[in-house]
Amino acid sequence: MNTRFLMSAASMAAFLALAGCASSPGESIYVPIGGDAPRAPEPPRTTGEAEQSTVWRKSEQPEASEPAEPSPRSTSPSYRDSGESLSPAALSLIREADNLLAQGDASGAIARLERAQRIAPRSAEVYFKLSEAYVASNNLGAAEQFTLKGLSLAGNDAQLQRAGWLLLADIRRARGNVAGADQAEQRAAAL
Repeated sequence: MNTRFLMSAASMAAFLALAGCASSPGESIYVPIGGDAPRAPEPPRTTGEAEQSTVWRKSEQPEASEPAEPSPRSTSPSYRDSGESLSPAALSLIREADNLLAQGDASGAIARLERAQRIAPRSAEVYFKLSEAYVASNNLGAAEQFTLKGLSLAGNDAQLQRAGWLLLADIRRARGNVAGADQAEQRAAAL
């Protein structure tokens, strides 16, 4: 009987201990001495103000730069339609070179024409004259190259192109390139 009594007393003590530990959710298990439990401060919450601060105001946004206006387009093509007109200084040097060539001074004529080339670097006439001077000095390779350069700068000037193709035909024939000379003459005849 004592064992039975001890067993039921132990069960009752365990039940009371469990019932004492149980509390409803949200209630503190500690009861203050003076009465009601003080309310805990509310945790910080995100409010609408915080969300609004992430919105960029127009005054806070960096100013967007206006796209640069496109530069006015030129109606002229990027390539030259005609050769560069010669300045009076370049023309004077070409005349001097012609006189020197007539006297048989090819190197003097080349020196004058190289000065004219520096003055008017995009003039087909200067390159053709340089080609004639190199023919006179028997440097046909340089003469052909200057003629080709002059042809590339002649633009739409048919008379200047024809003169260049005929000059190239003579140079190629002198170098033994008969097929190239015939081709250059055909190009001149087509103009």
